[in-house]
Amino acid sequence: MTEPTPSRTILIVDDDEVTLQTYAAGLVAEGYIVHTASSPAAGWHELARSTPAAILLDLRLPAASDGLQFLRDLRARHGVGTPVAVVTGDYGLDDQVEREIQSLGARLVFKPLWIDGLVELCATLMRREGPPAGI
Repeated sequence: MTEPTPSRTILIVDDDEVTLQTYAAGLVAEGYIVHTASSPAAGWHELARSTPAAILLDLRLPAASDGLQFLRDLRARHGVGTPVAVVTGDYGLDDQVEREIQSLGARLVFKPLWIDGLVELCATLMRREGPPAGI
């Protein structure tokens, strides 16, 4: 296990408590510092408290502000900086939505996302590989 450092801080925004806890436990075991939020509002609260090195964002949230709107607002408020991966189980995602996610500098990842894939995704985000990303 790697020793956690602030540069290895991840924010996970997902309305599914099992997903939050499973992802958090897997990442903590790999030395990440993990903050979780079960809604966009809770995500904004966490962002007001600290700046994560990367964000994992569920696309389909039951609140008035879904993951895509959260990403739009994030970019409008903070510009580019911290990498974001938008995670979804929606394999029938509209091409326009996919293009918008990419244009906002986020990676699109489809569920299921097993722990080894999650750890690799976070490592990739931290290396800032792939499309431009960030807060």
